Amino acid sequence: MIYVKVMVTGGAGFIGSHIVEELLNQGHVVSVLDNLTSGKRGKLPGDIPFYHYDLGRDLAELEAIFSEEKPDVVIHHAAQVSVNHSLDHPIQDLETNTLGTLHLLQCCKTYNVKKIIFASSAAVYGNTEKDSVESDGNEPLSFYGLSKLTAEKYIKLYGDLYGLNYTILRYANVYGPGQNAEGESGVISLFCEALRSGGKFTVYGDGNQTRDFVYVKDVARANVLALTKADKDVLNISSATTTSVLEVLQSLRTLTGETIRPVFLGNKKGEIRHSLLKNNRAAEALGWIPHYSLLEGLKETIECVPESAVYQEL
Repeated sequence: MIYVKVMVTGGAGFIGSHIVEELLNQGHVVSVLDNLTSGKRGKLPGDIPFYHYDLGRDLAELEAIFSEEKPDVVIHHAAQVSVNHSLDHPIQDLETNTLGTLHLLQCCKTYNVKKIIFASSAAVYGNTEKDSVESDGNEPLSFYGLSKLTAEKYIKLYGDLYGLNYTILRYANVYGPGQNAEGESGVISLFCEALRSGGKFTVYGDGNQTRDFVYVKDVARANVLALTKADKDVLNISSATTTSVLEVLQSLRTLTGETIRPVFLGNKKGEIRHSLLKNNRAAEALGWIPHYSLLEGLKETIECVPESAVYQEL
């Protein structure tokens, strides 16, 4: 095992904090940068370097952080993560997701970072008639998906022009311990919160829209594998299994024995109807396959609901 210095942006958030935990378990040296808009400092060990910083702020401050930490690898999860927010505030979405990534790339270039691992999204594909593979065309339905796709293109161009190594990971719908219903949450976090609080099980649309749910610990493992693999590659990180919203409710009934009756509301603007990502490429390039089934992941998530923190839907 080669131990490296890793900076995790957005490392105090849901997915980022799981990645930090996995990195530390593997013996890597970790620092975290987060603006704490949705992340929580308490999710991280107190003895690792932490910088309260927004990537859209003054570039000189970010350069000072890089000068201090001199990371070998940057794992980039800091983002504006709400589809709805991006539709209402496209400029802010662009500044955070695209300009923020560009600031980070400039520092990677200046301080000779060996690699950047970027958290992208199934949202870059838009609606597709078939299971999405990495070579498919991209037709985002939201400014969020567009800003993620634009950030991908900047990363690839920095790779071509300056030799910056990268791995781009396009996540399906991530869920797991550490999520809750505050802010822009995934459907599983909303349902788990309803189980905890006795609230309503709100379903947008008819509930037959499908998603590819991947467990957060599997996602964290993919990031750590990408430290030394899948150079200059784009990979789907997914379960490669399609599940409808109503099927998620049925799984929760099976696990809890609770009587669960959904409350149906109208469709969400900008929402993808069906999403399923093939993960063959990740298996080949990373040696990665998901270890958790949906039922296994849901069981752990339900058990950890009281400890939940804000979820970022990527």
